[in-house]
Amino acid sequence: MLRVLVVDDEVPALEELAYLLRRDGRIEHVLTASDGVAALKDMVQMVSAGERLDAVFLDIGMPGLDGLDLARLVGGFPSPPKLVFVTAHDECAVQAFELEAVDYVLKPVRAERLAEAVRRLEVASSAPPEPGQDDVIAVELAGRTRFVPQQSVRFAEAQGDYVRLHTVDGSYLVRMSLAALERRWADAGFIRVHRSTLVSSRHVSELRLEGGRVTLTVGTETLQVSRRHSRQVREQLVRQHRGALS
Repeated sequence: MLRVLVVDDEVPALEELAYLLRRDGRIEHVLTASDGVAALKDMVQMVSAGERLDAVFLDIGMPGLDGLDLARLVGGFPSPPKLVFVTAHDECAVQAFELEAVDYVLKPVRAERLAEAVRRLEVASSAPPEPGQDDVIAVELAGRTRFVPQQSVRFAEAQGDYVRLHTVDGSYLVRMSLAALERRWADAGFIRVHRSTLVSSRHVSELRLEGGRVTLTVGTETLQVSRRHSRQVREQLVRQHRGALS
């Protein structure tokens, strides 16, 4: 059964959503918060106390800390809860799914639609990703949406609140944290080589050690490995390439 938090600055909407969720037999416990700041404080307290939180049902248009910004902060938690956005605005769907949302429910919320969101949460919470499944990142480009496959990404760089994906045919800017991308692609051979850089091991053609500093050749780029990450990167690359040859 699921423990969830509902966040909405509109009291009637908050109470209605909490009521519908409490009627669902798959929901164990429902907490509520009337703004993003209060929700963040509640979640930090729960993490500190070791309490379980499976999912957050999150409005987007809130004053102060809005739903998208709150979701980015939640993405930095050690074990972040799943996200379901519940909003009157349909134009933020791409951003929501870039933040790994399980579902995007439009207001006014219908009971049967909410039940489907809970079903998706159950599936997302219980089923591990299929081995070898290639993830895709949606990128907005001047009114168009391009889908960038994980396998085409050579490395990713943090740029403020964004991540720049460097692929075989160009680079793309997406609004998400590097930490969230690292977790999302942890089982796909992506290695943190610097606090601001994540590299796909499949695209590393050379590792070089000179003067105590490690560099990697990735496509046509030479990337520095921080001293903090040097040993782990060398060991992981050697281990992965040995495994590929065995």
